[in-house]
This record gives sequence, C-alpha cells and structure tokens, in this order.
Amino acid sequence: MLFAPEIKLAVAEAMLNLYKLNIDTSQILLQPTRKEFEGDITIVVFNLAKQAGKSPDAVGDEIGEFLTEHCGEVEKYNVVKGFLNVVVKTEAWLSLFSDVCTDKGFGYTVADSSFIHSPVLVEYSSPNTNKPLHLGHVRNNLIGYAVAEILKATGNHVKKVNLVNDRGIHICKSMLAWMKKGNGETPKSSGMKGDHLVGKYYVEFDKLYKAEINNLMNGGMPEEEAKKKAPVIIEAQELLQKWEANDTETVALWTMMNSWVYEGFEASYKLLGVDFDKTYYESQTYLLGKEIVKEGLEKNVFYKKEDGSVWIDLTEDGLDHKLLLRGDGTSVYITQDLGTAKTRHDETHFSKLIYVVGNEQEYHFKVLRAAMKKLGYSWWDGLHHLSYAMVDLPSGKMKSREGTVVDADDLMEEMIAEAKRITMELGKIEDFNSKEAEELYKTIGMGALKYFILKVDPEKRMLFNPAESIDFNGHTGPFIQYTYARIRSLLRKGEQIPDLKNFKDFDPTDYKSTETGEKELMKVMLRYPEVLAEAAERYSPALIANYAYELAKAFNGFYHEYAVVDVGNKESTLYRLLLSHQAAAIIKKSMSLLGITVPERM
Repeated sequence: MLFAPEIKLAVAEAMLNLYKLNIDTSQILLQPTRKEFEGDITIVVFNLAKQAGKSPDAVGDEIGEFLTEHCGEVEKYNVVKGFLNVVVKTEAWLSLFSDVCTDKGFGYTVADSSFIHSPVLVEYSSPNTNKPLHLGHVRNNLIGYAVAEILKATGNHVKKVNLVNDRGIHICKSMLAWMKKGNGETPKSSGMKGDHLVGKYYVEFDKLYKAEINNLMNGGMPEEEAKKKAPVIIEAQELLQKWEANDTETVALWTMMNSWVYEGFEASYKLLGVDFDKTYYESQTYLLGKEIVKEGLEKNVFYKKEDGSVWIDLTEDGLDHKLLLRGDGTSVYITQDLGTAKTRHDETHFSKLIYVVGNEQEYHFKVLRAAMKKLGYSWWDGLHHLSYAMVDLPSGKMKSREGTVVDADDLMEEMIAEAKRITMELGKIEDFNSKEAEELYKTIGMGALKYFILKVDPEKRMLFNPAESIDFNGHTGPFIQYTYARIRSLLRKGEQIPDLKNFKDFDPTDYKSTETGEKELMKVMLRYPEVLAEAAERYSPALIANYAYELAKAFNGFYHEYAVVDVGNKESTLYRLLLSHQAAAIIKKSMSLLGITVPERM
C-alpha cells in the first residue's frame, strides 16, 4: 500500500509520544479507505486503543491530530467508529507521480534475492505429440507465458521451458492406427496440418480399440479383461517396447510423425504469441529417469515387486505407494519427470522450477517432490506446481481420444473472424488499408481470447464464452484495447498543438489545482508496482488483467468528466495530457505482460 511505511512509522511515533508505548510497526494495521468515506488510508485503532487504555474514537482523534502535525504525508483525518481515515496530501501524490514520469518511481524489490542470480524456470505447454493443441492447452500456454513475463518484470532471471511428451503409449496408438489405416497419408498429400493429421489417427485408434472391446464382450469376456486383451492395445504396447529397444523401423516412423507434429505446433505457438527459451523432450530424459530409479533402488528408497515393477512408499508423507517403472521395464510419466528435473538442475541450478500443469496432476507433483526429497536432492523444495483448473464449454468436458475437443487453431481463427465481423459492423476502419485491417482483426481477436482466459484466477474453473469475450463494452480485452487507442488518439491531438507538444516535460509537482477525478486516476496508476509484485508472488496473471481493466475504467471515467485538450487553462491541459500518457503506458505494459498487443488506433 502506497505511503504505508511512512504512516506506520508516524503512528508508532504517536503511540510513543502520546502514551509512552513502544509499538512495533507490524502491530499497526492499515487498509485502503472504503469509498463511502473520505480518506486514502485507514488505520485500525482497536488494538492500539486497548493498549492505550482509552476508547478507539478518542485514540483515533489523538493519533489523527498527531499525524496532521508531524507526518509530512498526512493532510487531514476523520474517525469513524474506531477507524482512523487519513487523507494523503496532494503534494505527496504528485511527488510520487513525478518520480514515475521520470522513470524513478517504478522500482521493484524481489522478495527472494536469490531469484535474481539463479534462474526461475517456468515450464508450460507440455503437449503430447499424438494430437494438436486444444482449448486446455491455450489456457496452459497463456498462463505460463504471462507468469514468466510477470516474474521477469519484477527482476527475476527467467527461462521459459517446454517439455514435449514425445514418447509413450499415446504416440504408439497414433502410429499403429496410421500403419493400419493411413495408406501413406502425409500432411502434404492430405492438405492437413501435421499435428491435426496425427491427432486424426489417435481418434482412429480409439475407434478400433472400442470395436475390439465390444467384439470380445459380445463373446462373453468381462469388460475390464476385454480392455486388456483387445489385440490392438497389445500391439500398441508391443510397439512401445520396440521403440524403447530402439527398433530401426519403429524409430523411423516415430521420427517422421513427430516431425509433422512439431511443424504444426510451431504454427500454433506463433499465432498464440508464446515462445520458449528451451524445449526438452521426454525421449531424451526418460533414460536418466530410469537411472534415478536404479539409484533409488540401491539406496533402498524405492522397492521392487515380484513382477519387476519399481515403487516408492510415500505413506509417511500422507500419500501412498506410487509406481515408478513398469514390470516390463517401460517408464511412466513420473520416471521421465525425475530425469527431466535433474537434467534441468544440472544445467541451470535453478532456484525454482514452476510447472504449469492442470489441477488433476496435483498428486503427481506431490509424489515428484517427495521422491526427490527422499533421494536426497537438496533442491526438491524448489519444485512448484502452479495448478490451474480446467476450461469448461457450454457443451461439456473435452475428450481428446473421441475427437470432441475445441481445437486451438480453429478457436483462434474463429476469434479473429469474429473480431473482423464486429469491427466491420462498427464501421470505424474506413482509413485502414487491407493489411492494417487484417492486423487489427488479429490483434482484437487474440486480445479477446487471451484476456478472457487470463482475467480468471488460474485456480478457478472457467467457462469459455467466445461471444462474451469480444464485447467492446464489457470486462474484456477489446474494451481495454479501445481505451488505449482512444488515449493515443487524444495524445496525437495534443502533440499537434505547438504549445502542448512538450507535455511530457511538464513537472507534476508544479500542478496546484488537482481535481478529484484527476487524483483518483493518478492513484490507480500508482498502484501498478504493488499489483505487479503481488501477481509475481502469487503467480497470478489475473491480478494484472483485472488491474488493467480497472485502470481503463478509471481513465474512461476521467475522460468523460474532464476536457483534456480543449481546456482554457494551459497548465491543466499539460497535466492531463501527461496523466493520459502515463495511463496509456501502464495499460500497454500491463497488457504486454499478458501477451496482448494494444493497437495505436481502432
């Protein structure tokens, strides 16, 4: 909270002078003043009054008097039922705003200074190579990218990493279906994007598998047994064993199909606007995971069952027994995660490794941390699962193997098309050439998609509503983008007037007639560093998203209340242009942390 340290010190001084009591500043509780009362900061007096042996109202009045006389930031006060509301002097606000305008005000302090020197790794995306990206991946990528950018903005050394699940039974299913039904089909021959083509055969496998299960059940076999004995699933398991045995033909097919997928992923990432500093592949780390399992057996941290499978007993940690390696020697997800975590620490000596993964994997990451701790790796506590909830659709839950997912590419293209339709209906782009117009549609459509997803706290389950996300007047990305474009238009107007074009050089501390609406807009802007710091601490892009909306709303309120350029008073005009300029700059920065572009004109 702005001015909180100064106010707390002054209150502690008041308690010493008025009541001879030494009060630690940690005992002094502050909160923002409620809108229905006059004030900027509210001091909770009850605990202080108890120690002083007086009524809360009496102590509030006495401390208030002391602050107005001895605290340079406090202009006046009022007491409401044991709460002391203080008004911060306009001069203090303007001085802070002046620092911001000269790039001195938005300094950041990182809570854990080791973050600055040791990198923070943020893992996101983590797709499987048996299917294209879908709506769930979109939320994952957007959260991961935004968290990484927010951590960077608070002074952390950040590396964005991806882990591609490029091996395992899932890709073997797509490979087997292609072998059986593909007839040599390729992305080029089919005209399909590579990841979509491979995903098509994952769905085909599921159809084959279900048909065989039904046949076995019709012959009298119980369902669970039929699922295990269906010929096609046995073939897929055999194909996985051949891959792990480095069978030449199997590896060649795997390499070819994965290359199709990677090309498709790159196109999706480019449109989504996310990137990575390094991509890891499970096919390259799972063997190290097996070595770690072997190490755990030798240390008696893990144990082996009669069927040859390897397990860890985590019952003392409130978990249970977890499989680490199958009896046939093939690895499971936790195997490769053990290997990948060690590989990354050996390479980077990270201070923190943040896994952006859905909340259905919370147990998995508890096991990973517990296993690393039992193995004696000192950095196990740096492994953090950023758990996010799923995205729901009006039609229900998505299922990849049944082909009922919302495809990420289709969704992005539909959002851009919808942005084009609405923009053309509004008829405000007559002076745009075709290239500029298409870029604007993309900016608005992708901004709508990203903002709608990121404004919801990662921990909360959300319903994606494309129509609602693109409303130019709602709690949306396009509303914030339009506000930014409006400010930029206003500033261009000011820059064309000779007496006003140097408004950026105006010193806010020279401004003597600050209006209430001007001050309220300034106060919202000055909260940006606090919001950014909290967003970094909580790994929550939603805090930045909602702050950007609050700032856009505050500017619109200010704009409707005051003339900015067409005012008779030159000093007011210069100040309001400067205020508008800084509002635009903070909106642009906030949105960029979310991966959202703001257009210069709309």
